[in-house]
Amino acid sequence: MKESPWKINIATITEDGLDLSPELGEDWFQTWQEEVPNLDFAGPGAISGTVHMERHGREIFLHGHLEGTLALSCSRCLAAYDARVETDFDLLLEPGPEPVVPEEELTAEELDLDFYQGDVVDLEKYLREQILLMMPLKPLCAESCRGICPRCGADLNHEPCRCPEERPLSPLAAALEKLKK
Repeated sequence: MKESPWKINIATITEDGLDLSPELGEDWFQTWQEEVPNLDFAGPGAISGTVHMERHGREIFLHGHLEGTLALSCSRCLAAYDARVETDFDLLLEPGPEPVVPEEELTAEELDLDFYQGDVVDLEKYLREQILLMMPLKPLCAESCRGICPRCGADLNHEPCRCPEERPLSPLAAALEKLKK
């Protein structure tokens, strides 16, 4: 197995810091999808950016910018589409095992804090985390997406609904229908 270029030995981080330029393409996304098959991607993406790592004693500060496209599935019509994404992030990494935290809401400071063990920081973990945070909660191919008919399955963006026209029943007719059953 090939050694990951994202495992950074903290001894290589100089006083001026270490600058990296991640180019995360189809192969990188395919590997991730093989490792974690239930990802919400419709296909590979293309993300690039910059990461600056600074060491202050044993603490590591990450400052980064990522942008590109993610192949997602629309939550209304299920069509695959490329979503433009972009984020800036700052993380403070401290040495030690990740503490076990009871289920409670994290503060803003705790969201920007993570932990590493040994003399190596696995930057890929943090790149993946930032990509997941860039994903929309409810991906939409377009704000005007009309979705899929829940009865006949027609994609309402491309074809009309094939369901038979239903006439609404009056309250009296609806009650009579229930009595017949």
